[in-house]
Amino acid sequence: MALRPLDNALPVTPERPKKQAKIVIPAHKEKQQLPQIDVNDENKAPLPQPSSADASIDYISSEDLKAFQDPDVKIQGLAGGLESKDWLKVCESLNDVRRFALYHSGLLLPILDKVVSVMVKAIKNPRSALCKTSIMAAADIFKAFGEKLLDSTSDVFNQLLLQLLLKASQDKKFVCEEADRALLAMVEAMAPLPLLHKLGLYVGHTNLRVRAKAAISISNCVSRMLPEAREAARGIAISLFRALAENEEEKQEVWQSFCQSNLPAIHAQAMVKLVSS
Repeated sequence: MALRPLDNALPVTPERPKKQAKIVIPAHKEKQQLPQIDVNDENKAPLPQPSSADASIDYISSEDLKAFQDPDVKIQGLAGGLESKDWLKVCESLNDVRRFALYHSGLLLPILDKVVSVMVKAIKNPRSALCKTSIMAAADIFKAFGEKLLDSTSDVFNQLLLQLLLKASQDKKFVCEEADRALLAMVEAMAPLPLLHKLGLYVGHTNLRVRAKAAISISNCVSRMLPEAREAARGIAISLFRALAENEEEKQEVWQSFCQSNLPAIHAQAMVKLVSS
């Protein structure tokens, strides 16, 4: 049997590409995949926004603080409040420290080192409200106790001074300004010379801003010393005048002659005017 010629064979139809099966995502799954967008609905009451805890802190000026009616009872719970894990309670206790310092300082003195140690810890705290409240307490402590803080056998004053210099050097304006006020209160409340020795430790600090703040406090100390030095010099001159001219009838002439023979003319004239005023 003869074979059919290939030309008469049926054409081969190429296979069509298979269609990809569609995957249908249920409507409820699509909703889950879409990001949730909050839409304001005028028919719904707005949800309450969480309030900042710092907003509940009242920064009370020293002038507005009041004395305790029962300080002997209140002092018993002060240490517990300062050691609380609740920072709001610590802030409240620091304000109580300020009230004790201003009105009942005798009750606070026996535990002063412990109180200052807590204040140093609070100033280091990253929570600004707690930090500022402690700095305000430091200012009132300086006003109440002055150089008594320097008599402490512990190192708490040096720690407090360092933290105030650091906070006065930082960028948070309201903390920085509070620390500046506390440092000024310190200078005004303490004898300049012993405080100068404490401040001198920080003029070589690695932080240049701390050096600058220490220099400002040193300058304020020296400014306070100038009137004292002037008054001391006046007292010495008057004592010398009285001793020199005690038995002389012409006291002014004797004093003038003495000054002119020992001092330049301009200084001699000033000394003569000093004792005659």
